This record gives sequence, structure tokens and C-alpha cells, in this order.
Amino acid sequence: MKIKRQKDFYSGLMFAIVGASFAIGATNYRLGDAARMGPGYFPLLLGGILSVLGLLVAANALRRGAEPNTIGAVAWKPLALIIVANLVFGVLLGGMPSVNVPALGLIVAIYALVVIAAMAGTSFSLKSALVLATVLAIGSYLTFIVGLGLQFQVWPTFISG
Repeated sequence: MKIKRQKDFYSGLMFAIVGASFAIGATNYRLGDAARMGPGYFPLLLGGILSVLGLLVAANALRRGAEPNTIGAVAWKPLALIIVANLVFGVLLGGMPSVNVPALGLIVAIYALVVIAAMAGTSFSLKSALVLATVLAIGSYLTFIVGLGLQFQVWPTFISG
């Protein structure tokens, strides 16, 4: 059997595997029932739904008469930049005491995340990245610090004292 739409088939397969993994992982927690849901109930339900939808997408890609498409080359640069952006965000937010990197706080971490991730796009504009980072930093501060009252470092120690 020939796969007509490779993109759909492999993305559906990926969703099915991720959903099944979450569903299997959820069985390690107490499930409960619909009236008294345990911590594993919702992940099991969502994992099952994601698996079924993934299998439907993959099966639909095998249909006859479907317009064929193929998977292109892997975009290594954007993939690496997105992964690095997330790692840098985590290191800047929490620090890395094992190598003497101090925590620089939420605002600096968001700016670094957005600028590095923006470089993954086809056209990079530092001005646009800084505007987006400013909006995200203000929104994150208002949501997590003011709205939810979470306690974590917002600014670098040398600024906040």
C-alpha cells in the first residue's frame, strides 16, 4: 500500500504515539471516575482522544484519490534555534548554579527566548522581536506575578537587589 499523503500520515502517526504515551503514563496515577476524577483521568481521556484523532488522520492519508504530497528536507536551523531558545529561557529564568550562571529573571529570559526563536523564521527583524518580547514580558508579568501571585524572580539580582 502506497502512502499518498506522507505529511498527513506521519503527523497522524506522531499524534497517535504521543496520545498513547500520555494515556499509558496516566495509568500510573489514580483514575477515579467521572464523578470523582483522579489526577490520571483527564490525561488518559485526552491521550485517548488524541490517539484516535491521529489514527484517523493517518488512515485518511492512505485514501485513494487523495492529492499526493511528500515530506521535504528537515529544517535543521529553525529546529535547533527553537530548542536552544527554550533551553536558554530555562537557564536564564532559574539559573544554573552548577556552572555559576545566576538566575536573571522572567523579563530577561522572555527577551532572550523571543529574540533567539525569531531568528528561526525566514525573515528576522530585531525591532519586531523586541516589540513582541515587550508585549509578552508585560503580559507574563501581569498574568503570573500580579494576577496569579506567583513568587519567582522577575528581574536580575543586580537590578532588584
